[in-house]
Amino acid sequence: MRRASCVVASMLCVCPLAAQQIPQLPDSSGWGVHVLAISHAPDSAVWVGTYGQGIFVLRRGRGNGEWERIRSSSDTAAHAISWDFVHAFGFGPHGQIWYGTVGNGWGLSTDGGKTWKNWEFGQLGPEWQYVAPNGIVTRGDTTYIATADGIKLTWDDGQTWRVITDSIGATTATDPVFGRIENQYVLTLHVFDDEDRPELWIRNVKGAEISIDGGRTWEKNSPRSWKEIRDPTPHPRKPGMPLAGTISRPKHTWFRRPIARTDQPFIDQTYRFGSTMGGNFQPHQGVEFNNADGTPVHAIGDGVVVHSGPAERGALTVAIRHDRRLPVTPGRGPGARHPYYLYSVYYHNSKLLAQVGQRVKAGDVIALVGNTGRATNDHLHLEVHASPYDSTRLIVDSAVRYPPYNTNPELWIEPLPGTGMIAGQVRDSAGQPVEQARIYGLVKPEPRETPFSFIETYGPRNHRDPIYMEDFGISDVPPGTYDLGVEINGKRVFRQVKVEAGKLTWVEFKP
Repeated sequence: MRRASCVVASMLCVCPLAAQQIPQLPDSSGWGVHVLAISHAPDSAVWVGTYGQGIFVLRRGRGNGEWERIRSSSDTAAHAISWDFVHAFGFGPHGQIWYGTVGNGWGLSTDGGKTWKNWEFGQLGPEWQYVAPNGIVTRGDTTYIATADGIKLTWDDGQTWRVITDSIGATTATDPVFGRIENQYVLTLHVFDDEDRPELWIRNVKGAEISIDGGRTWEKNSPRSWKEIRDPTPHPRKPGMPLAGTISRPKHTWFRRPIARTDQPFIDQTYRFGSTMGGNFQPHQGVEFNNADGTPVHAIGDGVVVHSGPAERGALTVAIRHDRRLPVTPGRGPGARHPYYLYSVYYHNSKLLAQVGQRVKAGDVIALVGNTGRATNDHLHLEVHASPYDSTRLIVDSAVRYPPYNTNPELWIEPLPGTGMIAGQVRDSAGQPVEQARIYGLVKPEPRETPFSFIETYGPRNHRDPIYMEDFGISDVPPGTYDLGVEINGKRVFRQVKVEAGKLTWVEFKP
């Protein structure tokens, strides 16, 4: 008889494995709690990982059936976890409790969750920090942790580690290599316990692989099927709302993706343009494409390379001035009588393959993904600038973290096939932009390893598109009708919008 060893769920529900009704999670925001993982421990405790709100634990037979909360801390206190974005749990045979995060490693408790030993940036460096959804499994005394950089395994509770990675990862690994897989960017990990042939099964960006010897050797395999429950975001409902917004063709989706669809083409949803990842970081100046070290980076459009070398914090960077220019309505900015110059900038590469002065075409490989500069993982950071001036220094300057003319790349590159876009404004009663407001209600199932939760409006250091003058913009949205809600000056404002493939829906929120 074969069974999957992990419980896969991403919404709070009454699980058939639990005998008791699961009470509602505490919700201080009033918009719902975004649940990323639910697991049942051997002692029947329910462990819930959330987006930005840490871990909730419901212990059977203790207290009044109330949730216990475990959060990260700015200090290194042993009672704290490393990060409040938790989407994986694993349980060992001797009471071990493992958790994994979206972007800051993992941790282990051997005393029921009272204290934790964490492996985060300080221990892992700019790799291994993105644990796959439900990507922790145990077999006997061995724990496997699947990440965007391969699999870490330990049989002594983290005193020593081995790695399963690809040919590139093997050249940078600091721990002994235990096994080789085709691609280190692991999306899914499962253990299938068979009496005759126990199996490890993974899915990465290149397909599925299987191991029957604990991970030492792997072979290509067809994906297995398993049941997943998905309801990835809190979804505010406002019955009877009329449809709002206008639908039209995007005004300038002129560019292609910098990462091939055969690699990992999805934009990281946790740290989009203007996002602060729930108030944890400065408003983001671009978008991220998380990929394995060495993944080809492609030019998004035709143009000339104007920078190739170190940039801010030493990030290996390529910048392209594109042949196309943007006509701008007079009076909307400096130099508005003349078309704006368009630039794309590609940061954090491990190797640069294009030189200054070189002419490139859309799709040409110009660099390889890495983690140079200010980076916590292997990824491409993409920026698109619309500048009234033909000046490379205004686009790339090692001393400038917030360049003056960058705009939201999601409004410039084509959305993925079969998806659409939403952009708009959130204004207060005086007509002023509401900065860092959270818009709830949109559902985006991919990418699961960096999940979408809410739209965040731009901050004071973000720049609006000179054509749209938007306060937010998001692409790759599945077609459908969505009830969106946002809070403006203490009042909740709702709009119902429709998204169509290949089109942009414009919506405005006002009290």
